[in-house]
Amino acid sequence: MSSNEKSNTQRIRTIVWEDPRISARDANSISGLEYLRAIKKGEISPPPIARLLGYNISEIDAGLAVFELDPAEYHYNPFGTVHGGIASTLLDTTMTAAILSTLPRGANCSTIEIKVNFILPIVSQTGTVRCKAKTIHVGNRIATAEGKLVDKQEKLYAHAVSTCMVFKQKKRSNG
Repeated sequence: MSSNEKSNTQRIRTIVWEDPRISARDANSISGLEYLRAIKKGEISPPPIARLLGYNISEIDAGLAVFELDPAEYHYNPFGTVHGGIASTLLDTTMTAAILSTLPRGANCSTIEIKVNFILPIVSQTGTVRCKAKTIHVGNRIATAEGKLVDKQEKLYAHAVSTCMVFKQKKRSNG
């Protein structure tokens, strides 16, 4: 391929994000639901991964999260479809958000296991995909959630289950 042909096929994507330390959740000062609603409203910047991949929160309530993503070429694997890691990340993020939305101040969570089933390939022509997640169980130490990745017609592209560890944040001492 000549350099002229290459310049005609190249695409450029620029990512801008804020310092993640500024928007990181201080679990002792805000509940999970308050934090996620503030991100949705634009009062708190989303984490850098959201800007990198291009997803956002479209709905959030206690035990329910819905995130959206417009699939693009920059999400593609060598087979010309959205990489499974992108779908997995969206499912993981949304399921964790569903769990986080149930946690009070002083509590946080982290994924310890995820199981994803890929049903159909996603391409840019698929259009906006919605990841819908809801909690199955939220206990003192372990929480589970399920998620589905669908298009605007509710066609299923992937589904998953997740297990998260729930833990209490240590309070900071002033001294």
